[in-house]
Amino acid sequence: MDGSKASKTALVIGATGVSGRALVEHLTRQPDWRVIAASRTRPYFETTADFAAVDLMDAAGAARAIGALTDVTHVFYTAYLDRPTVAETREPNTAMFANALAGLAALPRLQHVCLLQGTKYYGQYLGPFKTPAKERDGRIGVPHFYYDQEDLLVAASAKGGFFWSAVRPHIICGISIGNPLNMVSTIAAYAAIRRELGLPLTFPGKPGAFTALYQATDAGLLARAMTWMATTPACAGEAFNITNGDFFRYQNLWPRFAADFGMEAGGVETQDLVAEMEPKAALWDAMVAKYALKPIPLGQLAGWRFANYAFANDWDVMSDTTKCRRYGFLEFIDSEEMFLGYFGRLREMKVIP
Repeated sequence: MDGSKASKTALVIGATGVSGRALVEHLTRQPDWRVIAASRTRPYFETTADFAAVDLMDAAGAARAIGALTDVTHVFYTAYLDRPTVAETREPNTAMFANALAGLAALPRLQHVCLLQGTKYYGQYLGPFKTPAKERDGRIGVPHFYYDQEDLLVAASAKGGFFWSAVRPHIICGISIGNPLNMVSTIAAYAAIRRELGLPLTFPGKPGAFTALYQATDAGLLARAMTWMATTPACAGEAFNITNGDFFRYQNLWPRFAADFGMEAGGVETQDLVAEMEPKAALWDAMVAKYALKPIPLGQLAGWRFANYAFANDWDVMSDTTKCRRYGFLEFIDSEEMFLGYFGRLREMKVIP
């Protein structure tokens, strides 16, 4: 990327994830930004961003690779390592962030680090919680790497003289391949397989999750919000809930999804999606050949374990977004239109039939 006119240099750590990709795509369209995409492997999508190979599990290597990027002024940390349980995610994700911070300490021009968190900050994953969740609600008593990372960031900011902010979305929706937390492609693959088998589009989660209030965050909106947070002085040292700004119940979206796929809508049919859908990998391969789709294995397109978790939340999930509006971020997106729009993009990309 030609950085001759760029006044700011962004380092997107975790650039191949759903939120990282959206940030790279957003920032590379801005004339005053140079963008460096950092991940273990090169981005699988076309981009004008520069690439930095960074393995965050390699402490010395990560610190060395990041520390060499001396032009960086703004960092967006979106990296995440998934594990079978939430408790198991704490140690590796805390270590990864600590390794990144060791490299950031060597950057002479660093101004701001924006950290990606989520509604697990409020205990959303444990069961019914206070809704709508507000940033001032603070932490719960169960340890989580969000808290560890935030503590590390606050300390590094005080020592290093840069500013920080944190963003808390929920169910980030966008275009990403090989990401276990991608609800858009998971729903799309589930619907396409059900249609191929001549079955109605039933909801695979719990009955209560079908009727509970829920929310989502468009990856593009999240990217714009994180950019705003990183460049607005008033946002320094603040955390913001960022969602689409509306709420929905799957019982109302599911018929729209079914119609979009040309299917009959069904009711609730609670399933273990790992057990039910992972064996459909061979069927998916046959569908790829039949419909001339991109040769993406089903396991890289759909996160069945994540879907089991998300569709089991039979309680309201609501974040208050008053704070971001009060500080000046006024964007919103209709969640139904977001899902249908992404389904359309996946068809155009020949990812789904």
